[in-house]
Amino acid sequence: MRRITLDAAGITLSALLSEPEHTAPRAVVVAVHGGGMTAGYFDGPAHPDQSLLTLGASLGYTVLAVDRPGYGHSAAALPEGQTLAEQTVLLRAALTDFSSRYQTGAGLFLLAHSFGGKLVLSTAADAEETPRFLGLDISGCGHRYAAVPGADGSSKDTRRHWGPLRLYPPDTFRSCATLVAPMPEREAAELGRWPRLFPDIAPRIRVPVRLTFAEHERWWHHGEQDLADLGAQLSAAPRVRIDRQPDAGHNISLGLAARSYHLRALAFLEDCLTRAAA
Repeated sequence: MRRITLDAAGITLSALLSEPEHTAPRAVVVAVHGGGMTAGYFDGPAHPDQSLLTLGASLGYTVLAVDRPGYGHSAAALPEGQTLAEQTVLLRAALTDFSSRYQTGAGLFLLAHSFGGKLVLSTAADAEETPRFLGLDISGCGHRYAAVPGADGSSKDTRRHWGPLRLYPPDTFRSCATLVAPMPEREAAELGRWPRLFPDIAPRIRVPVRLTFAEHERWWHHGEQDLADLGAQLSAAPRVRIDRQPDAGHNISLGLAARSYHLRALAFLEDCLTRAAA
């Protein structure tokens, strides 16, 4: 795993890159973190089995974990962050830059968590404007809030972010301290707009989508009727799959269930590769 930078329409974004050894990648997994985290969320600091970057490369994929605009290297240039629409422009540009300099195999598979899920949905809408996307795999992101972030102190409620602490490896909170970053002001200011933005974005997704909700997810409504409506709005996607991850809280990729979730996500990528080949 190494650190690289990407040119995003004149803004430099930082990223973590892990590539398969001695072989060209079968595809690229683009991992996009949520609010208040950084790209290291996908590198499992508490236990090696948690790392998506290590697992993906071992199975023949390049894994690119991007620091979203306002995080990592770009935090100095964008101290107030960006709106979702602005981040969409930069992520598309960054992926175009990456694709021009690195082998991408069959294409790009976008895997995202929480706010990152909003960004990859927005990025994949009207996908003809971007490098080839194979599919989307999103955890911790729905379309109906159970609690609006920032309202009534909900953003400071650790139970919503983590769920039961027994679901995480020992030493998680010390080892993850370097992954935490302040959510930029402009990003935080529009969190409540997502339920209004989603109905416009969802019908424009034309690639397979898999959504995962943790057993102890507390940010989103994820009852059967909620999930049925969520899937129905992704009306142009050729395949929509909604899964539940047992023994997991909102931050799935930092928990004991991380490897299970990552393997399921990469299995979905395998399905997407089969579809692309056919």
